[in-house]
Amino acid sequence: MSSSASQSVMLDWKGEKVAVSSVERALPSEPDDSARARVVTAGVANPLASLPVGALQAMARALTSPEGVAVMLQPTAQEPAGLLLEENVEGATLRTFNTRVWLSELLPGIQPRTGMEVMDIPDPQVVGTTEGGEPCAVVRYRYEDLQHLKDHVRQTVHSTLALNSYAVSVLGRKVTRPLITHPVEFTFEDGTESFHALVVRDGITRLASAWSVLAGPDAEAEDAADLMVESLFGKASGAPTADGRPLVERLATTRENWRRTLADEFHGAMAGAEPDDRGVHIAQTYVVPAQVAVGAEGHPGHLLAPEDVFDDAMRSILASVHVEFKAWDSAAQNVEVATRALKRIIQLGDVPVAKESLQVIYGLAVGRTVPEDLPREYGDDRLPGTALWRGIQLVHALTRPELYEGLKEQAKTIKGGSRMGAKGFAELLGPIIDLPWRSAKKAVSKQARNAWSNGGVLTREVLREWEPVFTDDFTSLVEPALAGDAGARCTLAVAGGIALIADKLLTRNVGSSLMAPKEKGGVPFRSDVHLVIEDLSAQDNELGLWTLALTANRFRAGALPENMQSVRQFVRRNRKDGEGPAYVHLKVDLEQPDKVARDENGVPVPLCEWDVVWAADQERARVAYAEHVARQSPAPAPAATEDLACEVDGESPDDESTLPVPKPWGPSSSDPGDGAPGGRRAAEYRRTLRGSLSSARVALDGLTEIDGTAGSWPPVVELTEFGDLRQSLLELQTDLENLRRNVHGEAATADVDAEDDDES
Repeated sequence: MSSSASQSVMLDWKGEKVAVSSVERALPSEPDDSARARVVTAGVANPLASLPVGALQAMARALTSPEGVAVMLQPTAQEPAGLLLEENVEGATLRTFNTRVWLSELLPGIQPRTGMEVMDIPDPQVVGTTEGGEPCAVVRYRYEDLQHLKDHVRQTVHSTLALNSYAVSVLGRKVTRPLITHPVEFTFEDGTESFHALVVRDGITRLASAWSVLAGPDAEAEDAADLMVESLFGKASGAPTADGRPLVERLATTRENWRRTLADEFHGAMAGAEPDDRGVHIAQTYVVPAQVAVGAEGHPGHLLAPEDVFDDAMRSILASVHVEFKAWDSAAQNVEVATRALKRIIQLGDVPVAKESLQVIYGLAVGRTVPEDLPREYGDDRLPGTALWRGIQLVHALTRPELYEGLKEQAKTIKGGSRMGAKGFAELLGPIIDLPWRSAKKAVSKQARNAWSNGGVLTREVLREWEPVFTDDFTSLVEPALAGDAGARCTLAVAGGIALIADKLLTRNVGSSLMAPKEKGGVPFRSDVHLVIEDLSAQDNELGLWTLALTANRFRAGALPENMQSVRQFVRRNRKDGEGPAYVHLKVDLEQPDKVARDENGVPVPLCEWDVVWAADQERARVAYAEHVARQSPAPAPAATEDLACEVDGESPDDESTLPVPKPWGPSSSDPGDGAPGGRRAAEYRRTLRGSLSSARVALDGLTEIDGTAGSWPPVVELTEFGDLRQSLLELQTDLENLRRNVHGEAATADVDAEDDDES
């Protein structure tokens, strides 16, 4: 399109003026099927384009100019790869080309920026593919069903826009930097037929922002996500249709029809001398630039499995940008650094560990291997297939002397640091270990990852030579641990330590926790997390070993224990019928036959972090507590002590995130009308006000409960919306105070304020 056919305009967007530098007055036309067929033919003929026919067809459907791409793919005697671009990464060469694609033919990949957050909709299982034993430039996403895919796309777009949006930039200048894309095969566990589509691996925020612009200035993040899902999938379902058309054709027709409808809307908006706002939104987003990967070739001499070559090459490109330059959040970076370091070790092949064993470790680390497959993967039926044992096996494998130093060296190189100690390495492990329970325990994931950054379970003994002792009853390891069995002691240290950290019974101590009440998260002395676990697992510490064993035994990956919550939460929470016994970690009493402490009524005593730290070094705890008591003369005011305790790790006793939602009280629907007496009208409006406030209370409790059970991203209330809600509540409070002053005067207002102070 020539520059003369474009023009500049000013648009309003969410309260600000946006200068749109160039608006095109026409859209690209749909290519015919013969042009797309030439792309497939050229791709099949190119020996360095490692794509199956289905992937080539999906790529061809996405292109606005397939004729040009067919020329780039066409091999010649002088250029066997055609005009493809080559990019060398660790262990492989990627082949790509740059082009323009329809926005409506792109699906978002897994978002690394939010990948370490807790999500309602789980990510698909991701596996590499091969063709003829050689790497294929396609990965396979496996979903439960088509609805899972739709929900995952919606969640990815919503959460991405809730985190960041480039909508203003896209509106003003379009998407200017190419999105890094490649074909993906979508498969489904319920038997829905698979299909290929082009997926964005880098540039998901730009992709989501384009949909935000297309949704319009009045749309929220969830509206843009809904629009994308509706446009890409329409009414398609996984069930076969009467006409027998395959799912991939039905989806292609849905998207072409949507583009045709959008083009008609665009032409109508551009009919006048000045473009309509809607026409500008469409013009700026209808087509986006893309770099499409079509081939991958592993370098000779590297031991990486063929099915991992392409995905590892893509991750190397992404991580080199977002770890070293445009950074992801720390948890996402840590996963990338740790898994890339492990991949480098596999590629180099210079460690005395079998390639098959390294592949098993990698599969566990990235979540490809589920805990239930542990006995099969390790070839030992004695190994329990649980999430906790997955963590034990990962910690053991990644801290073996033959791997540990090499992994640290590679991680240090990737992060660009000068050194990496045990704490830095433990920080990398945190978001890998918590994968199976990340959603269920999301309320304490921040504190858990802080504990890993404070050393985690990497005691000095754990970093030495030892072998896990397989068992489904960790109390059976206490006796051999007391007798000097290093394997039993380290197994207890790792298993119990992981459980304590995951359930917020061992945290990175902060100043306000020192000598705070034990039920508020207080500790008798401050110490690094790994040192507490080291002392708990000491050979002569029977109390500590039993604490680790009982905690590991009671650990559940699918829930949080009730005793990690504040007292108010514990009292107010109503467990549902049929939930079974409460999930509670218990304090140890060595005098009891079952080693469980009980109060004067025979009720088991819940474990507190105070008890954990006390058990680690009992003599130090006694001395510290005695010194604290001696300093408290006269004793501090109870209120001050409570205030101090409330600040422990950011937890508040007023947090009611686990409260059940009461039944709503709707406002009165009656309207007395303007002609009714003032007293009656006032009574009705008071009833309406009370009912509305009650409904608001119900809504707020409902949001709080969802926040306590759903994923942490996207948030239940986005930051911009939260500001609006808070401002509305403040204005309502101000108006209520003004009404009180108008009706009762300042004196009565002062009296009520005094009563409020007395009650508090």
